[in-house]
Amino acid sequence: MKSHMNSFVIADPNKCIGCRTCMAACAVEHSGEDFFHTDVDNINFNPRLNVVKTVKVSAPVQCRQCDDSPCAVVCPVKAISNKNGYVYINKNLCIGCKTCMVACPYGVIELINQYNDGQKIFQQNLKTMGTGRNTMNLKGKIVADKCDLCINRENGPACVEVCPTKALKLVSYKNKK
Repeated sequence: MKSHMNSFVIADPNKCIGCRTCMAACAVEHSGEDFFHTDVDNINFNPRLNVVKTVKVSAPVQCRQCDDSPCAVVCPVKAISNKNGYVYINKNLCIGCKTCMVACPYGVIELINQYNDGQKIFQQNLKTMGTGRNTMNLKGKIVADKCDLCINRENGPACVEVCPTKALKLVSYKNKK
């Protein structure tokens, strides 16, 4: 019986120059917004990877698409699953409980505000105190977010494509040595 592993992106810290081009490409790819014609205060900039720098090296860190997915195992609403060779988060099911963040061995799951067609989604029946007298504001819905390998993108992960030093590589079962 053949075993198939999930695909994932890996970085070569010897090639990475820490320019964060990968982060910008990721944020643009997943924002659904036209950054060049959007007010800077309204930009939804949420890259799904982070460049970690030390004195001598730098490299982006992102989801490794674990085959045994600790994040999926602990999700109380089953919003995280293995789907077509990557770990998928169903944001419509996610309740923002942070359990997956704690379980992730790489620390790459973040919570972000959820948007639909550029409009922030608010939690039903949950309000927070406003800044004015006796005012209540609806609380924005937060959901788990992580690398999805740009699964709907024809050319594969945007970060891999734009890296000027080719420090990023998509590893998959097909190209595994």
